[in-house]
Formats: sequence, C-alpha cells, structure tokens
Amino acid sequence: MRYDAFNHNRRSMRLRGYHYTKPGAYFLTICSYEKECIFGGIVNGEMRLSEAGVIVLSAWKDLTNHYFHVQLDNFVIMPNHIHGIVILTDTTRYQISENAAVSHNIPVGAGSEPAPTRVTRRHTLSEIVRSFKTFSARRINFLRQTPAIPVWQRNFYDRVVRNKHELHRIRNYIEMNPTNWPQDEENPANHKTQ
Repeated sequence: MRYDAFNHNRRSMRLRGYHYTKPGAYFLTICSYEKECIFGGIVNGEMRLSEAGVIVLSAWKDLTNHYFHVQLDNFVIMPNHIHGIVILTDTTRYQISENAAVSHNIPVGAGSEPAPTRVTRRHTLSEIVRSFKTFSARRINFLRQTPAIPVWQRNFYDRVVRNKHELHRIRNYIEMNPTNWPQDEENPANHKTQ
C-alpha cells in the first residue's frame, strides 16, 4: 500500500489530553460507509429497520455483555448513521451475571460476591466503538455475502456530555431524529444536485 499523507496523518477528533476511559456520558454519531442508506428507511416519521439495521440494533444492545463498565442510554438507527449515548460507569468490582451465578450455585444478591477469576480492564470509548463496528460489519457482510466490504466510515463523532441539561437536550435530539429526517444533513435527498 502506497503512503497517502491524508489517510496516514488524519487529525484525531478526540479531545486532546482527555482519557476516554473516564466515567461519564458520551454522545456518539457513527455513519455508514459513504453514507449509504443500508439500515432501513423512514416511513411517516418512523424508522423501519432493514435486516442490516436489525443487526446493528443487536450489536449495540450486546455491548453491555462484553464491557462491564458500559451502560447504554438513548439510541436511534437512521438509514445511514446511528446516534447513541454510551455511559462509562465507575464500576471497578468484578461483575457476574445472574445466569452465570445460578449455573455455578452462587447466591445472587445475598451480600456475597464471587472471587474474580480473571482480570478485567476498562476499555476506551474508541475500543468499544471499534468492537461494535466490527461485530456488526461482519454480520452484515455475511448477510449480504460481501466479505471485507466496508460497512462503516473509518471514524466516528463523539461529544463528552458535560451536564444534565445537555444530556436532556441530546436525548431529545436522538428521539426526534426520525421525525427530522427530511431536514437532516445526512439525508442523501438534501445533497442531490439539480
């Protein structure tokens, strides 16, 4: 592969000096490759998911099964992008699911916690997003029978949510996104040349 100054020296969109493992809420926008509308369509102000959109929803919900310090907040899938709020908690103790506890005869909620069996580390926001994109892309490419074809754009947009007022505003924005699709800057209909 030939050296490309633009692709090899891309400016980071992350806040300089900020540690993206810190507890807090993060507003994410992730776009499909070339902003292709593969996740479904908007009908009467409501998002109708395609099979690829269902895969994206499943991969999003599955994040909490892989990352002990992740909580998911508002989320919307749009035809060619997603918006979501990821909350990184300050959880430092080891987690065990109720199903795992039952299968090992460990009392749940009885004030006793099982001894940790492996070391768990906090993952950065970028690692979490990369995993989400990888898991969903593999399944979408399997569905489409298009191995190794990009599903997602290379990067993602994030914003550190600074207070409850901002969190409320972003939640409202996410909820209203399908209704506002006709005016959305990501809507390809708004970019067609006459």
